[in-house]
Amino acid sequence: MAGYLQGICGGTGMSDVLTKAERKATVSRTTAETKIELSVNLDGKGKNKIHTGIGFFDHMLNLFASHGLFDLHVICDGDTEVDGHHSVEDIGIALGQAFKEAMGNKFGITRYGSFFLPMDETLALVALDISGRPFLVYEGGTMAPMIGGYDTELTEEFLRAFAFNAGITLHVKLFYGTNSHHKVEAIFKGLGHAMRIALSADPRVHGIPSTKGML
Repeated sequence: MAGYLQGICGGTGMSDVLTKAERKATVSRTTAETKIELSVNLDGKGKNKIHTGIGFFDHMLNLFASHGLFDLHVICDGDTEVDGHHSVEDIGIALGQAFKEAMGNKFGITRYGSFFLPMDETLALVALDISGRPFLVYEGGTMAPMIGGYDTELTEEFLRAFAFNAGITLHVKLFYGTNSHHKVEAIFKGLGHAMRIALSADPRVHGIPSTKGML
C-alpha cells in the first residue's frame, strides 16, 4: 500500500484530483498513571519498536503492526506495579487517536475490512467500518485470567479504547479455541489485517466512501 489517494474537491463541479499524502501521526499522552509516546505510519512495512512494560502486550502490538504493515513506535511508562489496566487502556486511547489523525480526510479508502484468522485450534473474526461512529461488539468467550503479566480482560478494554478514539465500528468474535494465548493472538493479528484492508486505497473511489459525503 504505497501512499494514500487523497481527493481534493475544487468546489466547481470538477472531478476530484487525486494526490498522494503521507499518513503518519505522533501522539504524546501523559496522565498521573501513564506517560506514552506513540507514532504510527499507516503505509509502512510493519517495522516496530514497542515497550509497554507488559511483555505479552508488547508481543500483541508487534503482531498487530506486523500483520497490518503499520510502522509503530510505542513507549509507555505506566504504573504496572498496580496492574496493567491503565497502561493497556491508555495505549489503546493513544493508538486510536494516532490512527484517526493519520487517516486524515479518509478520501479514497476502502473503508470496510474483515478478516478470519485461524491460529491453530482457534478461529477469530474481526470486522470493522471506518465509520466515524465508534462502537464495539466483543465476544471473546472464556479465557485464562492471566497470560504472563497480561490480564486477558484488558483485551476488551484495549479494543474499546482503540475503536472509540479511532472512530471505528468494531466487531470481534472468537468462534472457538482452547488456548488463551492463541485466542488473544488471533484477535490482534485479525485486527491488523482488517485495518490494513479498510485503510487500503481503492482507485475507483473518488472522495469520501459514503453516500452521506462524510465519515
